[in-house]
Amino acid sequence: MSASPGPTSEQSKKILFRFCSECSNLLFPKEDKENNQLLFACRTCSFTELAPSACVMRHEIASTVGDTAGITQDVAQDPTLPRITKQCPSCGEPEAVFFQSQQRTAETGMKLYFVCCGCGNVWQ
Repeated sequence: MSASPGPTSEQSKKILFRFCSECSNLLFPKEDKENNQLLFACRTCSFTELAPSACVMRHEIASTVGDTAGITQDVAQDPTLPRITKQCPSCGEPEAVFFQSQQRTAETGMKLYFVCCGCGNVWQ
């Protein structure tokens, strides 16, 4: 068995493909039930190595949706949204609809967004 160097803190977050040092084929996770260890084993030859971490797969879900995602110019025509007399900085239209930010994180406070009823411009 070949020992690989231990992962650094930045590398420990990454799950990388591992390849056989003898035949260059992909190594697959395999359990060593006798020693209760995780190994990477080649399916072509008999090469195995200890896994640097017990994590075989990582699935991270990150939300990259912005505060105003899904807002179109048509939202100004929505009769269910409240209206306010506030001048648009883009076209000067005096009427706008407003709504609260849909992003719910600890860093985001209550933000109001305005959409111009004339041109559809979005501003805070």
